[in-house]
Amino acid sequence: MEQHYLLLRKHIAEICELTDAEWDIVSRVFTYKSLKKHQFLIQKEQLVPCEYWIIKGLTKAYAIDGNGKEHILQFAMEQYWTSDFNAFQNKVPAAIFIDCIEDSEFFCLKWEDREYLCHEIPKMGHFFRIKSHHGYIALQQRILSLLIETAEERYNNLVKKLPKLIQRVPKKLLAAYLGVTRETLSRF
Repeated sequence: MEQHYLLLRKHIAEICELTDAEWDIVSRVFTYKSLKKHQFLIQKEQLVPCEYWIIKGLTKAYAIDGNGKEHILQFAMEQYWTSDFNAFQNKVPAAIFIDCIEDSEFFCLKWEDREYLCHEIPKMGHFFRIKSHHGYIALQQRILSLLIETAEERYNNLVKKLPKLIQRVPKKLLAAYLGVTRETLSRF
């Protein structure tokens, strides 16, 4: 378990260095959780008390429309943060599902604990702001790619940007993420 905490400290240190005393405070508020492949981290309509940092594994965040079609918003793997952020921040029921594509391990951070960290250690407020900005930028880029790129361009950009993800995600899910059929994906 100590190795997991070292990974988290290294992740935080990419944006801000913490003293040992600050790290002691930070490490106490994160809790560990593990889930098996196909288990839900978040289900639609449930309250979302935590945001999650992925230690190991792979998840997908998605919504299901009125016709039962799955719309994948995000894949998240090691060192990604995932949650239904609207539900987490605003304490409303989740609008999406997040489930595990692989056996996965997480650090969970409750909303109250994140606020406590930001108050007690201002550097952590900076860390969370930068991480939020990165997430927002990634979301904007995803929306723009869906609006202005061809399916083949979206696929090629994903291969360039996240080649390891392509190897881990089943083709059916990758096609759904890109908004194409599996047959179209095979042609790429």
